[in-house]
Parts: sequence; C-alpha cells; structure tokens
Amino acid sequence: MKTLTEDAFAAAERYLALHARLIDRARFANAFRGGQAGPVLHAVRAYQNPDGGFGTAIEPDLRGASSQPQGVEVALWALDAVGAFEEAIVLGACAWLEANSTEEGGVPWVLPSVLDDERGPWWQPQGEEPPAALNPTAPIAGLLHHHGVKHPWLEAATEFCWRGIGDLREVGAYDAMCVLAFLERVPDRERAEAEFERLRDSLRAAAAIDPEAEGHVHTPLDLAPRPASMARGLFSDEEIDLHLDALIEAQQEDGGWAPNFTMWTPAVVHEWGGFLTRATLETLRAYGRLA
Repeated sequence: MKTLTEDAFAAAERYLALHARLIDRARFANAFRGGQAGPVLHAVRAYQNPDGGFGTAIEPDLRGASSQPQGVEVALWALDAVGAFEEAIVLGACAWLEANSTEEGGVPWVLPSVLDDERGPWWQPQGEEPPAALNPTAPIAGLLHHHGVKHPWLEAATEFCWRGIGDLREVGAYDAMCVLAFLERVPDRERAEAEFERLRDSLRAAAAIDPEAEGHVHTPLDLAPRPASMARGLFSDEEIDLHLDALIEAQQEDGGWAPNFTMWTPAVVHEWGGFLTRATLETLRAYGRLA
C-alpha cells in the first residue's frame, strides 16, 4: 500500500502555487492549511453574473461569460467543500435555475447561448430548445437538499430527477456521478437506496476497474472519492487500493496531476491540472494515503 510522501505533497502544493486558479488555491488552503471559507466565497462570487448564474470559466472548458447550468454545479460544489452555502449566492443561483429550466423541471446540459462563447468543442446544445438533463440537474438538486435550501425550483427539479433516474437502465460515467450525487443527498432515503440497488451493476460498470485503462475513463475513485461515498460499496477493498496506488503513481514531475481528457486550448491545461491536483489530494487524505 502506497502513501503520498511529505516531499510529494510539498511538490503538489508548489504546483498549485505556480499554476492553479485562485479558487482552487483557496480551496486547498481551506482543506489543508487552516484557511478560512471567505476567500473561496469571494472567488465564487467573482464568477457569478448579475442574473445569478455562473460563467467566465468557473468550468474551465466553458470560457465565455454567459451563465450555464454546469457553472452553477461547479459553484455549489465549491461552497459545499467549505461548508458555506451563502444565502445570497445560492438564492441568486436558484432564481437563475428557475428562469432557465424547461417544462420538465430541470435544466439542460448546456444552453444555446453557449454558441456565442469560446468553449470546448464538445459543448454543443441539443437544438434550440434543449431538454432537461440529469447532468447537471441531479447534483445541483442533491447539493441544495444537503444544505437544506428552500426554493420553489427544487421541488420540480427533484421530481424531474426521480423520473429521469427511474427511466435509466444503463448509466454512462458522467450520468453515474450525477445520479450518485443526487441519491447520496436526497431526503427520501428509502427511495434513494432502492434506486441505488436497482442500478448497482450499471453504476459499477461506469467505472474502469483496470487501473491501467487508458483514455478518457472514469475510475472507482471518481465515483467514490471518499470512503463514506454511497458508491464505495460498488467496489472491493482491493480495487480501491489498486486505484489509490495508481493515483499516487500518476503524479507528474511538476508535482501535479494531469487530466486524461482533451486539452483543447493551452489555458485549460493548468486550470484543470490545479482542479484535479487539489481534488486528488483530498481523495488521498480521505482514504488515509497521505504520509
């Protein structure tokens, strides 16, 4: 069983200092150096538009200023990480979600306004009136439930998620993470556990069990980034340990961890690198793999 040495941790911290965005440096400081939540809140606010949504590359591959559903999800995860769901930020985001939801009750994967923005080539809307999607409606709803947020949008979004999850038979990797984020946090625990058990085999299949799998794959640690994750039970101790060892071995010479997906413009290389390096350190700590 490998552990990340003190020198390797120091190299990762140096990578973050040299390359990471302010939001990831602030989250690292909060998680590992006793930093306050305030700098993270300030960083999140900087990405929030007057309409309450989020843009301007809070999701690194969405470079434009326009508010997008994925931006809300990224912002809420950052607030969740520091335990500070500031009311003004969150209610502004909820108002934006309500204004940009479909009749189904959820928000689309991406809005047509993205066509006016610089973005990764995969960010293409599904027509002029795209349908609602579990990605990212489900994790957004799950996080709002987890923090006890009360807003009219959440009721309709929750029902949309239950319908969408109920219709699933096979789950892709991205949708698997979104479904798990919802099922882990939604108040109806009996229903959540039942859906988890029904989808168990498909959720497990969404992860690449072989730690040497190449390409843009998701690992068991993507689905279960901490031992308390709902998805932890999908994988054996041996499988988790193999992936933790592989994660430690994947540290780059510069101290960071590199994405396994397409870097379509130079700016995103270190923006994603900083995001993933911070997240990797948090996962290793959660599993007791820091020296």
